[in-house]
Amino acid sequence: MSERKSIVLRIDSKKLKALEKWAADELRSTNAQIEYILAEALRKAGRFKGNRAEDPEVEDSGVKSGL
Repeated sequence: MSERKSIVLRIDSKKLKALEKWAADELRSTNAQIEYILAEALRKAGRFKGNRAEDPEVEDSGVKSGL
């Protein structure tokens, strides 16, 4: 398993509220939703070569994310 690091994220309250709602809609924690969004964006940009099966930190709930 890969090493996990902690970071500080500054985000305005409107974006955080929207992110929390999105996470709840997809039955994820806010942290898991941020990791999911980042992983999908990295894959889409060709910056992360792994796939979902190789990334146990990010589980797909089966709900379309809109990404």
